[in-house]
Amino acid sequence: MSSTRTTKRRRAFLAAGSVLTMTALAACSSVDEGGSGDGAGSTLQKIQDSGSVNVAFNGEKPYSYKEGDELTGATIALDKEIFGALGVDDVQGTQTEWNSLIPGLNADRYDTVSAGMSILPERCEQAAFAEPTIMYTTAFLVPEGNPENLTDWQSVEDSGLTLAVTSGAIEDGYAKKTGVKTITVGDSTDGLNAVVTGRADAFALTGISIRALADSTDEPVEATEAFVANIDGVAQIGAGSEVFRKGDTELLEAYNEELAKINGDKEKWLEIMEPFGFTEAEFPPEGLTAEMLCKGDLAAITDELGLDS
Repeated sequence: MSSTRTTKRRRAFLAAGSVLTMTALAACSSVDEGGSGDGAGSTLQKIQDSGSVNVAFNGEKPYSYKEGDELTGATIALDKEIFGALGVDDVQGTQTEWNSLIPGLNADRYDTVSAGMSILPERCEQAAFAEPTIMYTTAFLVPEGNPENLTDWQSVEDSGLTLAVTSGAIEDGYAKKTGVKTITVGDSTDGLNAVVTGRADAFALTGISIRALADSTDEPVEATEAFVANIDGVAQIGAGSEVFRKGDTELLEAYNEELAKINGDKEKWLEIMEPFGFTEAEFPPEGLTAEMLCKGDLAAITDELGLDS
């Protein structure tokens, strides 16, 4: 091989290496600046410049829903407080089916998801979660008088009963793990209708949502007492929070900074959340983090925080 050919090949390798290095640095810069990958600045900067943020919601009371033309709910009230502190006073909403919330976020159809979504490992692979804002329990919406005497998750296992669950929600996962027969519904109104019409013996959802649903209807239904589901011997410690695109690190960090001020002041948290039926039982315990929940080791969380299993 001639020295001239060797020199040309070496120059080609160096040029290619330089291009790859510049590309990698540009990609890192985009993530570090909190951009959504479109190269036009961070999402935080965009919403601050416009003064408006568009959040996705599922229409589930009492988290985020429309009352007439007004977007309201506990997570919306929390968003108004936090985004307002960031200089963004207008919180707009896009209603979306549950299973489409994260895909729509990653497709840039809205800026965040405000639906009280549970922090789960498989979801953490797709999106970034703020620190916990709401602790979760489970309850059943049942016909008046609770004819099947449902009290906890074990009471529905091996019962042969049909449980309505929101497609993709955490209760759907519990049912799959324990072999409970289910029908899936799009939202809480569909779950209520499934129980009223007899298509389902009960509707499983978070305790706060089931209480709100039972209180909002004249249909002959009631809410069971809330409980922490025990699946395969492990207490299902769960919490929900705001959801962001993985690239929106700047927005996530800014949101968490303001959230910490609220989570560090129980009275302030209750002032925002109590009007929607939340109590101290739903206040996140000190030390619980999104990172812990993303790892999914619930037994370790229970031990570390000293929570009952």
